[in-house]
Amino acid sequence: MKKILSLLLALAMVFSLCACGSDGDNKVQDGQKSETRTITDAVGRMVEVPVSVERIVPLGNTPRMISYLGLADKVVGIGECEIAESPIQAYAYPHIDKWSKLPNCGTDAMGETAYYPEEIILADPDVILCTYTSDVADNIQTQTGIPTVAVAEGTLFGEDFEQALRILADVCGVSERAEELISFTNACLDDLKARTANISDENKPLVLAAGATFKGSHSIDGVYIDYPVFKVLSANDAASDASLSGTMGVMVDREKILEWNPDIIFFDAGSMGLVRSDYKETQGYFEQLDAVKNGKLYQWPNSTWHWSNVEIPLVTAYYTGALLYPEAFADVDFEEKASEIFEIFLGDPDYLSVLEDAGAGYGQVSLGE
Repeated sequence: MKKILSLLLALAMVFSLCACGSDGDNKVQDGQKSETRTITDAVGRMVEVPVSVERIVPLGNTPRMISYLGLADKVVGIGECEIAESPIQAYAYPHIDKWSKLPNCGTDAMGETAYYPEEIILADPDVILCTYTSDVADNIQTQTGIPTVAVAEGTLFGEDFEQALRILADVCGVSERAEELISFTNACLDDLKARTANISDENKPLVLAAGATFKGSHSIDGVYIDYPVFKVLSANDAASDASLSGTMGVMVDREKILEWNPDIIFFDAGSMGLVRSDYKETQGYFEQLDAVKNGKLYQWPNSTWHWSNVEIPLVTAYYTGALLYPEAFADVDFEEKASEIFEIFLGDPDYLSVLEDAGAGYGQVSLGE
């Protein structure tokens, strides 16, 4: 009997050693081996990820990116900020019915970075995708035991956004889709730059992007500085003032706006309630501005929802270009171009109507209404 027990114990030890010494390129899941590979993420971390990724928990700005990449249906857990039910949150809005039923895996509201390991584990993703720092990504991976890939948050029309798309697409097996998006975006940007490059400065009105959205909505004193939409159009941007510094959205002294006295002011649609309320209380201030006196006030859909959208600012660039330089954009049908952009990013060629129906479209506005 003792010999039999000894034999059984020895066999158990052999099987245990074999299991521990299995090939590092394979992972056992539900009794089956799943191949893995090692990638390098944007912060230089070596991460072992499955060759086939079917289940994703995206955190930070990656929900926007994976939506653009056509991976929304693979999301099994999501942050609470991705279910705000606003069409300005264009990347998430088409998926709200599904995403709202998923485990709440974190929040990035108002600049907060919080993730919930228990909910992530419950969602059981193949990978976690995030736009966090190396130490935060390491903590998430350690606490959940799930491969965690970090990429840059991405700047509007920036190379870091392209890099982030490429890394996420590589992890998820959709690299061709990433290249399609990048190529389309760059073709639009090249077109916009070419149309406006030779317009003389004396023929450019002074413009201001106000009512900016950053850590919430703002009135006229919340402005976008060095706004990429204006930069790609070579516009005469009042807020490219060298005395300003900070991120894309900043608060400025109202006297500064009077000093600039822009010819045209654009407001984020989501801020119009605040702007109109402010106008009602301080009408004397607003009426000093030429743009207000001459009715040169317009709204556009917010560029920002926590981080910058891409599809909306790209559409906005064509809208703004046609408004500022009608001759240079005479051959562009704005609605057709918007349809093309929204279709490739969101899969919805009629998304301009969605924005308009929500009161968040493009057009001239009156502050007295």
